[in-house]
Amino acid sequence: MAVDFKDIEHQMYTMVMISDNERVLLINRPDKKGFPGYLAPGGKIDFPESLVEGAIREVKEETGLTVKNLQYKGLDEYVNPIARVRYMVFNYLATEFEGDLLENPPEGELEWVPIDSVENLPMQDWFRKRFPLFFEEGTFEIQVVWDQEKQVSVESKLVKT
Repeated sequence: MAVDFKDIEHQMYTMVMISDNERVLLINRPDKKGFPGYLAPGGKIDFPESLVEGAIREVKEETGLTVKNLQYKGLDEYVNPIARVRYMVFNYLATEFEGDLLENPPEGELEWVPIDSVENLPMQDWFRKRFPLFFEEGTFEIQVVWDQEKQVSVESKLVKT
């Protein structure tokens, strides 16, 4: 049974993996911020800005860096049929940037981490699964269907192109 598009809430976010040779810039988010552990910068897209504008703004706000020439890597989509919400995260890779890191970043401590050491860091499972996809050829699409009543994912798909 199809649901009218107008009856679905759409939330759009970005995540930007900033890579400098063999290391990446991650945020170590404290528990009080939600999504504790290490993850890449990003956040909600403000209407009416574009996806890339939102990604650049979020990185600047969270790190102090200005990223350039973003490479689109893929989409994470979390669908909650009961709440009728589609939460979409547009993922980018940035290898060009300028500026200085913030001394007191708002989302947590900033840390340049060797790519081969990231797997040993505490992080959300969804970010651990997504991390290697930023460095593979092509793009990815992940869709997770969430059961609000049971508080579990009931279906998960990964497509690589």
